[in-house]
Amino acid sequence: MNKETRSKVMRKIRAKDTKPEKRVAELLDNAGIEYDQHIATLPGRPDFAIHPCQVAVFVDGDFWHGWRFPLWQHKLSSRWRTKIQKNRERDQRNFRQMRRRGWKVVRIWEHQIEQDANKCLQRILAAL
Repeated sequence: MNKETRSKVMRKIRAKDTKPEKRVAELLDNAGIEYDQHIATLPGRPDFAIHPCQVAVFVDGDFWHGWRFPLWQHKLSSRWRTKIQKNRERDQRNFRQMRRRGWKVVRIWEHQIEQDANKCLQRILAAL
């Protein structure tokens, strides 16, 4: 892929308000659960923070956060392998910091929402 094409593709990738996030927001709204989104004062800026119960929900893209990364990392250039590995390390650091602050952390993968969004909601409700 040339530089111009890659730049076009990368511009279309959103950091927040992704389709999976919008689906989780819809599920939470329908369940009557109040939440805040992308709270900068919390480690990792959770996609959803349910304050009264101190539950943080992270909705992670399979590629960017490395779902089953050891199985496919060999297919990437060293630049991308390093980038995704650092994302995974940062995620773990943020999750530990959230737990130390007394928060429960629910991590939902993009493919899990696509496969069974209601099951994802049930995981969040169980954490509440």
